[in-house]
Amino acid sequence: MRRDIALPGPPATERHDWQTVKTLFPYLWQWRGRILLALTCLIGAKLANVGVPLIFKDIIDGFAPANAALTVPLALIAVYGVLRFSVSLFTELRELIFARVTQRAVRTIALQVFEHLHQLSLRFHLERQTGGLTRDIERGTRAVSSLISYTIYSILPTLVEVGLVLGILASRYEASFFLIATSTLVVYVIFTIILSNLRVHIRREANEIDSAANTRAVDSLINYETVKYFNNEGWEKDRYDEQLQKWEAAQIKSQFSLSWLNLGQAAIIAVGVTLMMWRAAIGVEDGSMTVGDIVLVNAFLIQLYIPLNFLGVLYREIRQSLTDIERMFALMNQNREVQDSPDARMLEPCACAVRFENVNFAYEARRSILHEIGFEIPAGHSVAVVGHSGSGKSTLARLLFRFYDVNTGEIRINGQDIRQLTQASLRAAIGIVPQDTVLFNDTLAYNIQYGRPSASFKEVQEAARAAHLAEFIERLPDGYATRVGERGLKLSGGEKQRVAIARALLKNPPILIFDEATSALDSKTEKAIQAELEQAAIGRTTLIIAHRLSTVMNADEILVLDGGRIVERGAHRFLLERGGAYAQMWALQQQEANTTVPEAI
Repeated sequence: MRRDIALPGPPATERHDWQTVKTLFPYLWQWRGRILLALTCLIGAKLANVGVPLIFKDIIDGFAPANAALTVPLALIAVYGVLRFSVSLFTELRELIFARVTQRAVRTIALQVFEHLHQLSLRFHLERQTGGLTRDIERGTRAVSSLISYTIYSILPTLVEVGLVLGILASRYEASFFLIATSTLVVYVIFTIILSNLRVHIRREANEIDSAANTRAVDSLINYETVKYFNNEGWEKDRYDEQLQKWEAAQIKSQFSLSWLNLGQAAIIAVGVTLMMWRAAIGVEDGSMTVGDIVLVNAFLIQLYIPLNFLGVLYREIRQSLTDIERMFALMNQNREVQDSPDARMLEPCACAVRFENVNFAYEARRSILHEIGFEIPAGHSVAVVGHSGSGKSTLARLLFRFYDVNTGEIRINGQDIRQLTQASLRAAIGIVPQDTVLFNDTLAYNIQYGRPSASFKEVQEAARAAHLAEFIERLPDGYATRVGERGLKLSGGEKQRVAIARALLKNPPILIFDEATSALDSKTEKAIQAELEQAAIGRTTLIIAHRLSTVMNADEILVLDGGRIVERGAHRFLLERGGAYAQMWALQQQEANTTVPEAI
């Protein structure tokens, strides 16, 4: 079973916070009408919220002993009720108006990340850590929603409310009230920013450990059979627990720092509230303030305290959201190794001739794979490539699909360099039966229809019959609706291979690639399917990559690769008569086929 290489994922590139906000801004600006309407509702809610204690003060003063009338201020009470209701009304209207903005932004960003990952090179996906990658996307999209909500729903309302309260205190009471409130606010904000910034690296460390733990868990579960084969459940549990222990320590460290932050914020608020109430009590005592005034100041203190306390939470959450979103933006910043050129043309659907011209390629600069490869497959003809493992056979298919670009040389289809063609039209013209068939965790019908999603169920059945798969499917209780399991683990190697063949036949492309297409089949099934493959290849340009030489006998030309170089070429009979590398490989395979194992005595 193939395992994904567990190499480090994309680094958590540190971005400037303002850069992140600027990245999000275009997703919001397209909904500017809704945003302005939501902000209007926000201001209305805060004006009503500040008006409540002002009306309440007048109601209290109306009942004061100095007031001889002592009548119930019914009008003020009615206004008080209306303002109370208006706070909730404007708040809910704001939520309803802005909900589409938030969810559409999250959806758009998540979709762009998903699309971008599919456009990255095969090299990136061979090195990725699936578990950590999915966790990064999950945390990142959730952080986008949180960041937008905190900024629009909370920061702006808090600033508006604090501004209104400070303005009323400055205009209605002596300067000491404004100075105490402003000093408390400034000290609180500075303290919160300093400690929250110190906590950012703790959060980033916890994220890194969390992604690493999830990577190990997913990698282990994907390779469930391998774990069982080697009886390594305990080993896997210990490896997973190693990361969980680190995560636990990071979370405890984070909680300690959070507790100190909360205590410091509470102490600052307590001092400010105490000073404000002390000044208000003095004012009532000397007659410069009424009972209604002290009630108003107390209400304003509560309205200041709650936003201030919430502001601290908001700042922490926003910093954590920015930290969480870093890795997702790092994925978005991954450069596409293979890109369409600005003037890329569409490959027209027609018969295709393929030509490799002096192709050199290396996955890594220190290790060359292909050297001066040159051959042509005329339209409607077949060329087979054989050779020992590691000789570079499958690399030819990857280059033809343009999963990588050649280092030097050219690959042409109908005379056009494939680097000047759009990748979508190029790949639409090529069908492949890969050596390692991986299926989606869905039904057999879905996995066959994946070759051409627009195909009818009847066409799916015809493709299954052509791949000698229909009889097997019809014996299953659920038939074509049978689920194949993750990566197709419920099917045998041969069954998965036949699904891949049916999928390629359904696509019906002008170019076919058979990459060890019958390697997982028994001899009887191989002969039957080989005939079907040869029938399917008629009229199509076909590249056959094979280890079993019996599957390439009828190819128009056979290339023998050794060390990334073509050492022999020609038809089957010509190569046998030549007595070179191909003839030696043929003789060895014939000897293996004729060898019988003696029965044990």
